[in-house]
Amino acid sequence: MAFLEIDGRSVAYRLLGPEALPLVVLAHPLGMTQAVWDDLLPALLPRYRVLTWDLPGHGASQAWPEAGGEITPAALAREALALAEHAGASRFHFVGTSIGGVVGQQLIAEHAERLYSATLTNTGAVIGNSELWTTRAGRVRDEGLSAMSGEIVPRWFSAQRFAAEPALEAGWRTQMSRTDGESYARLCEMLGRTDFRGKLKGPLAQHPNVSVHLLGGSDDVATPPETLQALAAECGGAPLEILEGFAHVPSVEGPAAMAKRLLLWMAADREDVGEHGVSYAAGLETRKQVLGEAHVARASENANSLDAPFQQMITRLAWGELWSNDDLTRRERSLITTGILAALGREELTLHLKTAKRIGLSEAELRQVLMHVAIYAGVPAANHAFALAKELGWGEKG
Repeated sequence: MAFLEIDGRSVAYRLLGPEALPLVVLAHPLGMTQAVWDDLLPALLPRYRVLTWDLPGHGASQAWPEAGGEITPAALAREALALAEHAGASRFHFVGTSIGGVVGQQLIAEHAERLYSATLTNTGAVIGNSELWTTRAGRVRDEGLSAMSGEIVPRWFSAQRFAAEPALEAGWRTQMSRTDGESYARLCEMLGRTDFRGKLKGPLAQHPNVSVHLLGGSDDVATPPETLQALAAECGGAPLEILEGFAHVPSVEGPAAMAKRLLLWMAADREDVGEHGVSYAAGLETRKQVLGEAHVARASENANSLDAPFQQMITRLAWGELWSNDDLTRRERSLITTGILAALGREELTLHLKTAKRIGLSEAELRQVLMHVAIYAGVPAANHAFALAKELGWGEKG
């Protein structure tokens, strides 16, 4: 876990995975922590760089200042954007559950140009009503979260889930009792004021490449299916799936089911690739992620009338058609590409040995690739590749 100061307050976050992968930012529900995403990480990390963080006063994040005034969706969206910028990502996928979905709606409303996609789960354009949240905020201040956790936590999970894992309720009640009560109360008051009705269709129409998917649970009493249906309408008819037997926190109740949907929804849409190909913009985005923006900028600056069409072609074909395809991970593509270039002795081997570091290949993986080159393409080719890799900083003396 790491910490970043945002607006004068320490925010706890995790940034996992190599910088050459597209970033996905995950926002947790009220009263919980970024730990709700833990069971999704094995599925996401082979293809995505993952950023999670704790809301104000939750987990290891510093409490909202006493004199800090109201918490707003805009303030929470600023945290997400600051963390994404800290990770070096100009655009990212966003996934948010409950109040995390409210953060996602704020990003759609005011910063849609920063999004590849938004998956909003168990949330709504309006959640509950002002009286409900004002009452809860008052009770939290009077009674404390530890006392109230016994009636709040059971709303998060289905009866079947509690039966299958009896310790689940006690575990999350313990975690909730550690949350800063005043920060929680101000977040409740924020939810009582929040209304995104009429604020989402316009930005989504202006940014048609931002895909939005909604996910809910049949047993969710906090944001029932009707609330998600209303949000789908606000998002211009965004696709909605209701998971049968799930309640409020699908990442905990059914991480495999949620991960399967996220991987499908965040993947590039390739249905009409055979007919229309991949756009130059899509290829350029992937090329920047894998090779780094500085390298791509230099290549573009050095292009002239002779090779500019060639640069455009390889951006569309190599980076759009191949590297943007999710059938293989970028790690797997790096292994293949490095092996082929080493076997052929091509000049671009230098570039892809550097890229292998960005993608997160290990020394052992590179060694095995080059040893395969030695067996199947010849020792001289492998010897040259080993020498070049050492010049670029691969390996340690020992």
